[in-house]
Amino acid sequence: MDAFIGRCAQDGPVSPRSHVRVVLAAVIFTVLFSQLLLYPGIADLVTELGAEASDEGTVSPQLDASMWFLVAEFAAYVAFVGVWGVASDAAGRRVPFIVLASLAGAAGYAALALVPTIGTIPFEGVLALRVFQGAMTIGAFSLTITMLMDLGGGHGKNMGAAGIAIGLGAALGAPVGGQLTAIDPVAPLVVAAALLVVVGALVTVVPDRAPETTRTWRAVARGVSDRPILTLPYAFGFVDRMTAGFFALVGTLYFQDVFGLDPAATGLLLACFFAPFALLQYPMGILSDRIGRTVPIVVGSLCFGVGILAVGAAGSVALAAVAMVAVGVLGALVSPATMALVTDLAADDHRGLAMGGFNMAGSLGFLAGFLVGGTVAGTAGYDAAFLVVGGMEILIALVAVPVFVKLAPGLTREDVASS
Repeated sequence: MDAFIGRCAQDGPVSPRSHVRVVLAAVIFTVLFSQLLLYPGIADLVTELGAEASDEGTVSPQLDASMWFLVAEFAAYVAFVGVWGVASDAAGRRVPFIVLASLAGAAGYAALALVPTIGTIPFEGVLALRVFQGAMTIGAFSLTITMLMDLGGGHGKNMGAAGIAIGLGAALGAPVGGQLTAIDPVAPLVVAAALLVVVGALVTVVPDRAPETTRTWRAVARGVSDRPILTLPYAFGFVDRMTAGFFALVGTLYFQDVFGLDPAATGLLLACFFAPFALLQYPMGILSDRIGRTVPIVVGSLCFGVGILAVGAAGSVALAAVAMVAVGVLGALVSPATMALVTDLAADDHRGLAMGGFNMAGSLGFLAGFLVGGTVAGTAGYDAAFLVVGGMEILIALVAVPVFVKLAPGLTREDVASS
């Protein structure tokens, strides 16, 4: 208790835990909202940024450029999320790194928004700017979730707060992005840049509760590598994010090409997934604190693949919307429980890298959704893409479930530490 009081004296007035949870959730919401603004109008945006449309062997002329624009960001996520986590754990601080990451990410979005006015940057240069923006943005996102891990008060509750912020950011970002695209394809970039500046300011009002230890980067990395059981939630995080990546790219173009929707209507249809995904996260996180992580993760993950197949089989916008709602409910069941499991298993002074590893797995899942879904859709059509990605989801979940069921019921952090 004395140590806690002393720590709070360093950080300023003690904030009620619920207040801090709300502020951190607001930061996560803003980062995800900014990211999703770009998705509904992605085809128009890449054209505005100088991509040359090619309809050779593709179902959509903008599919290839859209895919690589999204892949560039998530490749940066994979490459740099661990760097941010190790740096934060080694320094024993979170807030300064989040401020740096958010302001640099804002500069990246702003630079992309200026590309059409310059008119001399090849699309490869645009992708390089996208990599920089992604490398910065992931730091703000991952380390803010880590600050919720540091907060205490129930891992499922804290990760439910993160989950509802993620889901609401995505749910609202998509339809708002569609409306902004209707005004100007570059408008989502301008708004995203402004919002990340807000993130840099907002995070400074909460205490930095990271364990105050200064260690080498090698020691931090070794602390996480000594806990291979963390690969369990990482595997499920990969599967879940693969679904999201698939819908963000292929689903967007599928709804527009097959059902003839404009970007604004596409954003609303995507919101059919993200709305229940967001609104149910917090109660589902609390539920996982009460009943454990196994049932929410196992049941939700196994049903994800079936949900993908149902969306692809829907013959109308109404049926597709119903299927998207069902997939959103399943996502809300599994997501906070999976993030809470990372918190359960990670040592207190290695949370930054542990959550960085989870977000790396998730980013690889997004990349798989983009690359596998985009490649199959471009060469064999949308039906094949839904079948392949849905089948992969079911297969990976079935392979991982027996291991999870065997290990998870009696798993405690003490068991992991002694293994």
